Amino acid sequence: MKSIMRKKINLLFTLLLVIVFTGCEEYLDINDDPNNPTVAPIQGLLSNATFETGNNMFRTGNITSYYVQYLASPNPGGATDTHEPTSYGDAWFQLYDVMTDIADLEILATEAGAANYLGVAQILKALNLGLTVDMWGEVPFSEAFFAQTLTPAYDDDAALYQDVLQLLSDGISNLESGVTGVTMGDDDFIYGGDIDKWIKLGYTLQARYLNHLTKTGNYNPGDVLSAVDNGFESNEDDASVTYFDIEINPWADEAIDNANLLLGGWISEQTVEALDGSIYGVEDPRMPYLFGPNDDGEFIGTENGAGRGDAPEQGARSVLVEGEYYTSRTSPILISTYAELKMIEAEAAFRNNNPDRAYEAYLEGIEAHMDMLGLSDDEKEGYLTDPAVAVGSGDLTIDDIFREKYVVMFLNPEAWADARRYDYQYEDMTLPANHNPDLNGQFIRRLAYPDSEVTRNARSIPSGVTLATPIFWDE
Repeated sequence: MKSIMRKKINLLFTLLLVIVFTGCEEYLDINDDPNNPTVAPIQGLLSNATFETGNNMFRTGNITSYYVQYLASPNPGGATDTHEPTSYGDAWFQLYDVMTDIADLEILATEAGAANYLGVAQILKALNLGLTVDMWGEVPFSEAFFAQTLTPAYDDDAALYQDVLQLLSDGISNLESGVTGVTMGDDDFIYGGDIDKWIKLGYTLQARYLNHLTKTGNYNPGDVLSAVDNGFESNEDDASVTYFDIEINPWADEAIDNANLLLGGWISEQTVEALDGSIYGVEDPRMPYLFGPNDDGEFIGTENGAGRGDAPEQGARSVLVEGEYYTSRTSPILISTYAELKMIEAEAAFRNNNPDRAYEAYLEGIEAHMDMLGLSDDEKEGYLTDPAVAVGSGDLTIDDIFREKYVVMFLNPEAWADARRYDYQYEDMTLPANHNPDLNGQFIRRLAYPDSEVTRNARSIPSGVTLATPIFWDE
């Protein structure tokens, strides 16, 4: 019911945007042709595409956070916790719904000579397509839009990644052209029409998707670093969608629901022990900025797959609580951050045999995340100078980089891409209790195709694909 109500609010909000923008054009510019409605649809489509892209980051993050053990179900044997085949049809639908709007936006932007809107549309399409491929692997794309067929073909996931990278390249080129047939502003919920930041996001996403290729023969750390050099320069460049009174941050909604006994947002034992010093020997001061303690003021996680166990009462375990950085009602949903980019740089530089650059980026990524959360200088210094963290460029390992990036990417679906590239080798990360026996002791590698696809497009779905079948970049 809550999902339906949220969709209705989103639809009403988008329609209101179109009406407002149309009215403003008619009222403020008497020289505009009142019979030409091109501007309003472009602006309304961009508003919906930017805002719903933020929601798609939450929708996918709310699935993957259980797989990487940020979150755990309070109930034993929860399907997501235990890697059971689950139909995530809503996430699938919303990703395609946004990409369909973006496809329309591309046409209107081209007709209007608005290279700025076209470039942003292409970057948004790349991001939503990348999310879709990273979740399911082979998916419809080339035949997915404009009602070409009711049973679209599934495209090869490796080929789709080339589409992602081409869209980013084309988007950057269009934005760098400086052609602005229509002025962009408040209709952009990510950057408010700041084209320079969109260009940086395009390069930052290039670095992200190129870095996914570490297990393939096409990985080139030099290409990743070239993209990094043109990407975000500080936390001020972070890409996010900020929420407001009538549409609160969905992680805040999760925390509020939990407080009202609609249980969700419980923190995994793995995450607590990675931060409290149990695993790595250093207490991370970011922990109380990410989630709350139990009613006794202690940080205690929930074992994935086992549920509440010997602490059945509400308040005995750590959960997401309203009011923290990720869970305030007007908190941003993060799409990509400077902290993430520095950790990408650290990994690529490490793989490119440049330990000094890798170590510098590693420390900068941690500090950027701490600054984003609002830690004090003393808190930052205590952690960054601890021997477990300040290992020096000569002793930095890929494990150090993945360990710290795990914290930086809290609740972000990108963390699942990292976990799979890293083969889930985080220290002490074990399979959940009551694990799906069909996976034969393996961690999950992709989502099951939604029931709606199995029902109406079964003949197009790739054969022989299971939850243990890796995405092309994970093989």
